[in-house]
Amino acid sequence: MIQRYIFLCALMSLQSYAITIGPVADLVISNAQVSPDGFIKSSFLPGGTLPGPIITGHKGETFKINVTNHLSDETMLTSTSIHWHGLFQRHSNQMDGTAFVTQCPISPGHSFLYEFNAGDQVGTYWYHSHYGAQYCDGLRGALIIYNPKDPYRFLYDIDDESTVITLMDWYHLPSPQVQRQVIPDSVLINGLGSYLGGPDTPYAVVNVRPFKRYRFRLLNMACKPNYMFSIDGHTLTIIEADGQYVEPLVVESLQIYAGQRYSFILEANRPIDNYWVHAVPDIGINSMAILRYAGSPNADPKFRMTPNLVPLRETDLHPLYPPPPTLLREDADIKLNIVLGQNETSFNFLVNGVQYTSPSIPVLLQLLNGDVSTSEMAPSGSIYFLPRNKVIEISWLPNLAPAGPHPFHLHGHRFAVIKSAGSREYNYVNPVLRDTVNTGFLDDYVTIRFVTDNPGPWLLHCHIDWHLYAGMALVFAEDPHGVAASQPLSNSSKRLCPIYYSLLQQNFPLPPPN
Repeated sequence: MIQRYIFLCALMSLQSYAITIGPVADLVISNAQVSPDGFIKSSFLPGGTLPGPIITGHKGETFKINVTNHLSDETMLTSTSIHWHGLFQRHSNQMDGTAFVTQCPISPGHSFLYEFNAGDQVGTYWYHSHYGAQYCDGLRGALIIYNPKDPYRFLYDIDDESTVITLMDWYHLPSPQVQRQVIPDSVLINGLGSYLGGPDTPYAVVNVRPFKRYRFRLLNMACKPNYMFSIDGHTLTIIEADGQYVEPLVVESLQIYAGQRYSFILEANRPIDNYWVHAVPDIGINSMAILRYAGSPNADPKFRMTPNLVPLRETDLHPLYPPPPTLLREDADIKLNIVLGQNETSFNFLVNGVQYTSPSIPVLLQLLNGDVSTSEMAPSGSIYFLPRNKVIEISWLPNLAPAGPHPFHLHGHRFAVIKSAGSREYNYVNPVLRDTVNTGFLDDYVTIRFVTDNPGPWLLHCHIDWHLYAGMALVFAEDPHGVAASQPLSNSSKRLCPIYYSLLQQNFPLPPPN
């Protein structure tokens, strides 16, 4: 018991501040015993923290993140990869970090340098393992690209590591043992939470000073739930969705799906006190943190929940800068329908009747080797060839897949949400731009559009990681003949597969959960 108490105290001290690194940094991936909700389990830690350190940079900077794999716990996967969620990776598809799409995993005892320039991208992003369901055991963290000429910079006073709020689900079983129907044991806000029947654990505390204006960056880094987020007594003025500026929108609560991010401005103009921060998941137990004004006592807040909070509606979000007119013209160049389903025998997921499974050779390497026909490419039935500089319209039809709603993320692109879940209206004038969309329930018909201006293979998948693991994905092979000219493969990328396939079988991807 004494050792457990010392360990918990040490964890609390680590969580009292956020570690930042970048844009040039070493990131060591290692195993460690952690107890963010009071239950001790083995985890994957990037940079020795949970969540991982915040990687930061400024607009136009080149990121050089050298990832070193020190994983050794063979009850879980020991190879890894890192995906930079929301970054387009123009001319750097090999740096997207998607295992068996753009690279082989990084083997234990080896390193890989992820080097990329985010170009004009700014805003709130994150990084996570894209190998098996590995990020569910802890391998995830925030990535922020600051804009010195932020059009909203005069509306807030503070925007730094203290204003990043991460939401995560947490499981007491290692990810290879988790069944996809499982309910998370706890919700972690900035790495802290509690579970039913568990010990008393500290709440995460978000500190503010009276009369200051804060730009908070909210990230859903969960493997499964979406969350209804609110802060007692305060309004949230949304200015960013998934790295894209939006016209200011004042709400009192927002629903955020796995993979999504929002920035909102909060004015600390309430009486000096403590206020509850709420993250209510669609499955599992609620979680709370504390918004603490400077000068307030070190005490739990009073409950001040307001009924009928004004919620965020995706259709109320509009881009600050209009999208290209070609994206919103009356007809798209190519229209694709997606029907989600489930195999009645294995209960794994199907996209247009096909379960996605990882190929033995990454799709990028297949394209560079000259395999550029659907009959030659693997995985069979999951590769969709798209020509360059075309407007692609994707619609998720009313589907038969259970366990929704499904948040779909498109690598390498932003898209316009022409029709949102829960809405009957199409918006061809000023739809929100983002990279992760909720495709809704069985009677929804969600439609997005994007432009094929980024050659390479890009994954489109449900960001409920258990669903991706069980087949809910496909790959767009975009301008396949132009991939080699766009990005010659580096020697370090070429070395990943021979090293990976020299390992023992236990390091290969595990079969999807039942």
